[in-house]
Amino acid sequence: MGDIAQLADHLSAPRGQGRLDGCPHTGAAGGAACGDLISIGVRVEGDRIADAGFAASGCATARAAASAAVELTRGAAFLDAARLSADDIDEELGGLSPIGRHAAELAAEALHRALGAAARDGAPRLARDRNRILVAMSGGVDSAVAASLALEAGHDMVAVTLELWAHPDHDGERSCCSPQAVSGARALAQKMGLPHVTLDLRQEFKREVVDNFVSEHDAGRTPNPCVRCNGLVRFDRMLELADRLGAARLATGHYARIERDESGPLLRAAADPRKDQTYMLARLEPHELDRLWFPLGELEKPAVREIARERGLPVAEKPESQDLCFLAGLDRRALLRPGKPGEIVDLRGRVLGEHSGQEGFTVGQRRGLRVAAHTPLYVLHKDPASGRVTVGPREALATSRVTVTGARLLRPAAAVNRVKLRYRAAPTGCRVQGERAAGEHERIDIELDSPVDGAAPGQTACLMCDDSIVGWGTIAEPELEAANAA
Repeated sequence: MGDIAQLADHLSAPRGQGRLDGCPHTGAAGGAACGDLISIGVRVEGDRIADAGFAASGCATARAAASAAVELTRGAAFLDAARLSADDIDEELGGLSPIGRHAAELAAEALHRALGAAARDGAPRLARDRNRILVAMSGGVDSAVAASLALEAGHDMVAVTLELWAHPDHDGERSCCSPQAVSGARALAQKMGLPHVTLDLRQEFKREVVDNFVSEHDAGRTPNPCVRCNGLVRFDRMLELADRLGAARLATGHYARIERDESGPLLRAAADPRKDQTYMLARLEPHELDRLWFPLGELEKPAVREIARERGLPVAEKPESQDLCFLAGLDRRALLRPGKPGEIVDLRGRVLGEHSGQEGFTVGQRRGLRVAAHTPLYVLHKDPASGRVTVGPREALATSRVTVTGARLLRPAAAVNRVKLRYRAAPTGCRVQGERAAGEHERIDIELDSPVDGAAPGQTACLMCDDSIVGWGTIAEPELEAANAA
């Protein structure tokens, strides 16, 4: 135990105890599991914390830690408050015992949740600074190196992490959007001396991504949750936050580049084709690209890890989070609605077996069919109405024509000369049928230079001009007769 007098001072004269009514943005941490619960509220005016208060139950140290957080926060600049950590609260209390340290951690968590709620609602308003950059930090090596490179370039940095998903069976350590990821990213940002803001977007994520994931599988399609997340949830909210915090740009650790032609900015594939993430970013709009910076776009992954080692970043060897991060540790069937049993049939309609729900299959799938055959069989088509799943030989998957719905062209269709039909697939040469101007189109037809196997309905079709993204759309269900003829 350190200076008992400082702890005693906060216990005898707690700062802001019970003063939550005038603090519209609150955050809480703790609860039944540990017996301590801390709620901290803040009132933000402009660029400062005009007032703060707390309520706490449990041990005396929890009340003292909440009081210390209020003492450090009230009247502080918003970005200074966003730098505060459990270490700062511990120091304000004169140094806590290892057991008492838990209270400082709860108070820091509650404070940052309150600051995040204020940021989400647009309460902070900071003057614009052309040198200030908001950096998205997931707690992984890529975003940490992106932040480090931006710092070395002399920028005034603010870190943001998005909390998107929580599930009892979710493996938060393998996800970039879990509560565990938020805590890790905040600790890393504070180690680098950066203010950190958390945005809780769980409701938006569920509505725009998870609910769509479920409904698309119900309809027999295979969606791209990451494309929707980046295009409809992540980037616009982070750019809104950048505006509120006076940041001119947003930097992320994605492997992508931005180029400009006479019509404006376009996404361009990363220098490392094995890590290129432009497919997942395809829905970003030009006005968003204008304010984005991808510091890793010209780097390969081994070089990024080496930079992290050289700078002593603790995440240098951290494994990558998985694709579809909200499914980390989960069987996707835990989220999907149970489908009705149905038949597995061949192209002639002969019944080969049965299944417990078509939502468990994807066009192009080979493994897990559980039907006997002399040659390998692949899923060719799913009919959610009847529950039938049609299978056949690999050559029946081949198609030279793809229909895309809900298309968005950033350049005239004549510019499209390649299309990427899956995240991990190489682009295929193509041309769009007919003359189509830049803009939105209900449907476009694409002729491929060479056949591809299994263009899965519901997946994103990323339209390209050489290495640049010039449009996107969703792969439509082909006519079954066409699939049979292939």
